[in-house]
Amino acid sequence: MNRFKISKFKNTTPKIAKKDEWISNIRAGSLACQGNHIKASSKLVAFNTEQAGGGILGLSSVTPTADGHWTVTQISCHSDLVTDFDFSPFDECLLATCSADEMVKLWRLCDPDVEQPKDPELTLHPDQGRLELVLFHPTSSGLLAVGSAKGPLLWDTDHQDAPLAVLEEHGDLLQSLSWKHDGSLLASTCKDKMLRVFDPRAQLKAVQSATCLQNNKDSRSLWAKDDLLLTTGFDRMRNREVKLWDSRKLASSLSSVTFGTSSGTLIPLFDVDTGLLVLAAMGDTVADCFEVSTSEPFLTQVSHCLTDASTRGVATVPKLALDVMSCEVMRVLQLTDNCIVPISYQVPRKNSGHDFHADLYPDTAGVTPAMAAEEWWQGGNQQVQRVSLHPDKQPKAKAAAANRKPAKTDSVSGDSKVAAHGCSTSSSPLSTPSSSAAASRSPSSTSGLSSGFLPSPSPSQGAKAFQNFLGPSSKFRHIQGAVTHRDTHITNIRDLNLTTPGECDGFCVNRLRAAVPLGISGGQVAIFERFQPGRLPDTSLPTVQNSVNVADLCWDPFDAHRLAVAGDDAKIRLWRIPEGGLKETLTEPELILQGHTEKIYSIKFHPLASGLMVSSSYDLTVRLWNLEDGEQVLLLSGHQDQVFCMAWSPDGKLLATVCKDGKMRIYDPRRSTAPVQEGPGPEGHRGARVVWVCDGKYLLVSGFDGLSERVLYLYSAVSLSSGAVASVAGDVSPSTLIPFYDPDTSVVILTGKGDTRVLIYEILPEEPYFLECSSFHSPEPHKGLAFLPKTECNVREVEVAAALMLTKTSIEPVVFKVPRVKKEFFQDDVYPDTSVCWEPALTASAWFGNINGQHRKMSLKPADMTPVSQAPKEAPVRKYMPSSFYLEEKTDEQKKEELLVAMAAKLGNMDDPLPQESFQGVDDDEWAKYLAQVIVMGVQVVGRAFARALQQEYAASQAAARARGSAAGPHSAAATNITGMSLQEAQQILNVSTLNPEEIQKSYEHLFKVNDKSVGGSFYLQSKVVRAKERLDEEVNIESEQKQNSQQNPET
Repeated sequence: MNRFKISKFKNTTPKIAKKDEWISNIRAGSLACQGNHIKASSKLVAFNTEQAGGGILGLSSVTPTADGHWTVTQISCHSDLVTDFDFSPFDECLLATCSADEMVKLWRLCDPDVEQPKDPELTLHPDQGRLELVLFHPTSSGLLAVGSAKGPLLWDTDHQDAPLAVLEEHGDLLQSLSWKHDGSLLASTCKDKMLRVFDPRAQLKAVQSATCLQNNKDSRSLWAKDDLLLTTGFDRMRNREVKLWDSRKLASSLSSVTFGTSSGTLIPLFDVDTGLLVLAAMGDTVADCFEVSTSEPFLTQVSHCLTDASTRGVATVPKLALDVMSCEVMRVLQLTDNCIVPISYQVPRKNSGHDFHADLYPDTAGVTPAMAAEEWWQGGNQQVQRVSLHPDKQPKAKAAAANRKPAKTDSVSGDSKVAAHGCSTSSSPLSTPSSSAAASRSPSSTSGLSSGFLPSPSPSQGAKAFQNFLGPSSKFRHIQGAVTHRDTHITNIRDLNLTTPGECDGFCVNRLRAAVPLGISGGQVAIFERFQPGRLPDTSLPTVQNSVNVADLCWDPFDAHRLAVAGDDAKIRLWRIPEGGLKETLTEPELILQGHTEKIYSIKFHPLASGLMVSSSYDLTVRLWNLEDGEQVLLLSGHQDQVFCMAWSPDGKLLATVCKDGKMRIYDPRRSTAPVQEGPGPEGHRGARVVWVCDGKYLLVSGFDGLSERVLYLYSAVSLSSGAVASVAGDVSPSTLIPFYDPDTSVVILTGKGDTRVLIYEILPEEPYFLECSSFHSPEPHKGLAFLPKTECNVREVEVAAALMLTKTSIEPVVFKVPRVKKEFFQDDVYPDTSVCWEPALTASAWFGNINGQHRKMSLKPADMTPVSQAPKEAPVRKYMPSSFYLEEKTDEQKKEELLVAMAAKLGNMDDPLPQESFQGVDDDEWAKYLAQVIVMGVQVVGRAFARALQQEYAASQAAARARGSAAGPHSAAATNITGMSLQEAQQILNVSTLNPEEIQKSYEHLFKVNDKSVGGSFYLQSKVVRAKERLDEEVNIESEQKQNSQQNPET
């Protein structure tokens, strides 16, 4: 047997559609269920949303409307989470849904641009508890497989009172169902690690079963070719794996492929006609394509596709909707948080777009059912009639296209009817679609498209599409984070406490000093002065003796010498740090607050009122303290579980909390001890943070979704109950993202303990809400990032935020700068007047007396700087040479000289950063002296090498040309002699078959770039490319002159 398998699909290439071809403006849900979250027919796309608890499905079309856009609508299906749904293979508008409300419903859908039906055509009541899966039979009409928590059921929709068969109960939660392509067998996987194969017409028990899964995490099963069965799941080490089985012998797998460790479920998509298998995991940004064979090697990888966003679900588009003229053999729809991305798998072929390649497209299953459900149950095995995908063999469309208004009459031939606005009706929920409906699915309607997704827009549409593609941008998108010079670091920190609770930021800072919990008995806290950097002594330092382990700590914003520390003993201790820092160990606190009955979670000072603090505890209460008399004033109730975080509103009136019970709450403490608003929070229970943004109009929450992925949510502060208005998915990590929000720039900076990456977004009060900016990567994992007041930023360097980063052994300052050209001017568009946050606006007693206040504002502009808005206007500078410069005829010698000068200039670019900039302790003048000599010598050597290679190639080519001679015309022969290269050689070098100037230029630019010395090429190869280009240019000019002469002197 030949171990090197040759396949026509081995070069199949995934092509991600352009952004203006995505279905955008959606809100996909990250819901915990066994379905794929998205399904497609030849006409429609349905997907899960997070609205109404997941009971609403989103709906759009596979192809855009006439104006090049997609319409996205919704259909309210169930009163609880829609766990799975499936389109009928014989009716593109018929959708089956199942739900946690224990019902199965069949919906006759309409075009997305019209109102959808409010009532289903059919409702089934299995009475089996929560339903997880629903699947149409591949050959019979009206037959459904329904997966309940106990096991699979078969249902004939013509008999709604009872199921056709109830198969053997499974030992645990049913995770997947899959019909064999001929409809004879049904496979299932279960949380009990068993793979089962049923022949429902022979017996209700499994005919084959085995423990094929190593882990009880989510799994999938799918029938491949013939009797091969494919499963995806996890091994004992929690690595994702794919296995191929012979369904007749489940004792051992035929082949397996192991992927990396991840929590996301691996979803398989298989095309039986081509044998192509696409694997995409929930939460990942990768889609792998394999070819499945019935012999060794069973699984062969074809491609590896990196996507722009993480996956929420995937589905394939039916074969009848593919663009066969572009050699598209498979199309996958990737569901992300806010868009659906088409990924087209195409086989590279010559004349693609003009010829139909029949070898790529065997006849595929049609849209007419082979039999009814009753006939199948009685033993029928008829197969669906196969149809050709050749555009010329498709029926001509007689009815209006799906995106146009139909005729006024409702009567058409066949059982089904096309009603107004493209909504089809029929006498039976599962009746066969008419020929006119099938015509609208014809691939010939899309055969003229180059990509299969979107027709070429008009000029006005193109401009609009380009604008939509760019979208809004942030002035902070190029923000740069940098660790300052080592001279500003505090190093040699020892005995750092690495086990602070998740609700604690790890350490806290103010403009004078930093407080860091230590891992020493007695709950000690080290105090480091900001303006005394350097290496700490190896001997012990004076500390704050808190007596018990530190749960949280923070500085008083209005008193830089007062530190509040919460302990495991349910007490809050306030310490007075002397001027100049600690000279001796502190053992007696200034004040102790007692009232909580269990360990404290977190503490926060009021942003406006002095002497006012709030705390949360394991006793599920939130308490407000007046530090003027050291007494508890208010006790807020309503939490049912751990309080993850608290945040005061910018005006100091409201308090927001996010809780482990999955809810967010807003309190107005002076009005009521109960929450004034309550709404759903993050799904995950691993931790969360909340902060007020956009002048208190929104709440930003960082938490986890049901798949343990970190997610940012944005909630309206006036309507918490309506859920998040926007969200951004992140990566998988155990630590919660801790947000810092700058109200002056509306920029939020987030990072987690143990991370190396710092995320930055600009928050908008309107769509798209989140504008991603450049992220900052720290040299090593940090233990915390705490920010300083805005006055600590150096406005001359356009610093918009300054922070201290805590590592294992040091505290390092980090600054975030916005790149600007005219830094000699004050960037007043970046620095509005800022709040004087270190001065209180009122006292705690005044606040409790219903008095409100606000901080005064101050300008950050130095006296000697002019605002950039008042900078003098400069005269415009010509950026390009006049057109006469480019149109001027140049000799070969001029072209060669320009090429050499350009390459020498590139290699000797003195504007690049010098190596000495990254070193310390070396004299700059000494570095500059030697580096200048090295660069000059390098340029000279490289320039001489290239010139020598060009001259040698010239001489060798001319000698070869003279030896060969030429049978071409006199002009072409002369050109061959001058350039030293024949026309045939030049065409072979540039790989062009015709003298098309655009093709020649494109091939020249590509070959010159790939043969660059920096990527493994050589000057000799580049000189060959240059000579070939000049020879072809000369031939094009000769042909042009001959053509003009023939037109001026026609033969008589």
